[in-house]
Amino acid sequence: MSRTPSIVVALKSADVFSTGCLFNLSWVFRRADQTEEDWAELQHLFFHQGRGFRGGSGRQSGLLFGVEFPDGSKASTGSQLPYGLMEPGTNPEPPVLALNGGGGGGGDEEFSGSGTLWLWPLPPAGDLRLVAQWTDFGLEETSLMLDGGALRSAAASVQPYWPEEGHTDG
Repeated sequence: MSRTPSIVVALKSADVFSTGCLFNLSWVFRRADQTEEDWAELQHLFFHQGRGFRGGSGRQSGLLFGVEFPDGSKASTGSQLPYGLMEPGTNPEPPVLALNGGGGGGGDEEFSGSGTLWLWPLPPAGDLRLVAQWTDFGLEETSLMLDGGALRSAAASVQPYWPEEGHTDG
């Protein structure tokens, strides 16, 4: 997705389901000329502060992702409540983009993390724009175009694990 001299944010794969897509991501930050104090502060930002929080200046901070469908509708990990925090019985307005962290680690020279982005619903045919931004680490908004039609075609061959017809308990 994006690469600078000190950070990489990569889209590793997409798992396509009948209702949406799960994008598998990784991010790596390597040390440049940071002092020990600056490096420790960056590690704190990387590991301990939530994704998409608002900093003291009111600006979005943390690792942010966004998506834009071919019809112009958009979603961002910085503007939506996680699905589990929504009021029971309510459904979000589509599209929805949810970031789930998968872990990370690091040391004196680099640190890395991984996560997934759940996109609902499946995008229509056309260009699907996936956006990443992490201003704390010098990553300005960058984007990658994906083929929504290819994702939708992959979903057409999705098979349920247990088809409802002929399924018996026991």
